[in-house]
Amino acid sequence: MAIKFQYNKTSLGELNKQLKIRKNALPTIKSKESALRSEVKRAKDSALAYREELDALIAQYDYMVQLWGEFDCDLIRVVDVELSSQKIAGVRIPMLDNIVYEEKAYDLFSAPVWLAEGIRVLKRMSHLGILFEVYNQKMQLLDYARRKTTQKVNLYEKVQIPGYEDAIRKIKRFMEDEENLSKSAQKIVKTRQAQAAAMEEPNV
Repeated sequence: MAIKFQYNKTSLGELNKQLKIRKNALPTIKSKESALRSEVKRAKDSALAYREELDALIAQYDYMVQLWGEFDCDLIRVVDVELSSQKIAGVRIPMLDNIVYEEKAYDLFSAPVWLAEGIRVLKRMSHLGILFEVYNQKMQLLDYARRKTTQKVNLYEKVQIPGYEDAIRKIKRFMEDEENLSKSAQKIVKTRQAQAAAMEEPNV
């Protein structure tokens, strides 16, 4: 990124101001990046834990696979998944508040004994599956924000701050050279004036 500047004090002042803003902001952005990194890991670990718990629950009831064939799928369904949002390191992420189920009444006497347990298991499975999806989305949102923050850290550290410092050095060098040239020119003018004055003096 090429820093646009002019070789004058106004441009030097503006560059110093921009450099100071970035140097002051950098520790905060780095801190945010670190916080996001740990939150991404936490969300990923939670999503993985819910996935593993769901897989273990499915495996646990694998022996009932033939009985599930008799299960009336209309007995229970998810009507709504109530979510709220929470801010973590400036990122809005979803939080699971509640799962609303609709249960159909059934005859306790004629229905198989395991039906109530089956409904309970399905509720647990759906709860774990939804939690996995929520935490997976949370991880993706946080990771996206983390990548954007890392890009900003790299932009400040590797491009903008060195660029502003280099531009400031160039302006200072130019102004110093200009000042030295001006002083040299003044000395030459004074010397010539002195020589001219000496030549004009009448010989005694």
